[in-house]
Amino acid sequence: MLSTTDNIFPVYHEILGRPEKEALLKQRSKVIWLTGLSGAGKTTLAKYLEEALFSKGFFTQVLDGDNIRSGINSNLGFSDADRFENIRRIAEVSKLLVNCGVITINCFISPTEEIRDMARRIIGKDDFIEIYVNAPLQVCEERDVKGLYSRARRGEIKDFTGISSPFETPENIDIEIRTDLQTIEASVKQILEFVLPRVKF
Repeated sequence: MLSTTDNIFPVYHEILGRPEKEALLKQRSKVIWLTGLSGAGKTTLAKYLEEALFSKGFFTQVLDGDNIRSGINSNLGFSDADRFENIRRIAEVSKLLVNCGVITINCFISPTEEIRDMARRIIGKDDFIEIYVNAPLQVCEERDVKGLYSRARRGEIKDFTGISSPFETPENIDIEIRTDLQTIEASVKQILEFVLPRVKF
């Protein structure tokens, strides 16, 4: 019996490759993966980081958890299997963007080491920059304008990371950003100091 891949014939070797696209954009493509609790500041940091890179002439794309879950992953829930599939799809999309020469900034809780390692394997460890956006749970709850934490504590949201579902502290990070201890400007500066030498053509 034929498998589902027996009738698939990739043509990657017939289309323009990553080196040509990076040369056109004059940049090295990477995935900057921001992981951390809800409310830690991932999306805010990604917005300011993208603006800083764009102002320096870099071509970027932000992938954010809420946007992805309202579109390409709208059929997924928050079970362990669905969380894994959510990140798997995001990693595959990120890999496509890397191959197009794009610097991709990803904001996803990605709560377990297994999930983050899977994303790193798909994208490729040389193209994967892992940033732990760290803030204490209490601070994240205080920032929660959506009221998600209070709803989770009342049992209205199941499998909520940090309350009823665990967040595993990242072990293989490139940078840790303490958003409770420093400003957005200082955080972006810290990331740029690490990222710029790796994306300059």
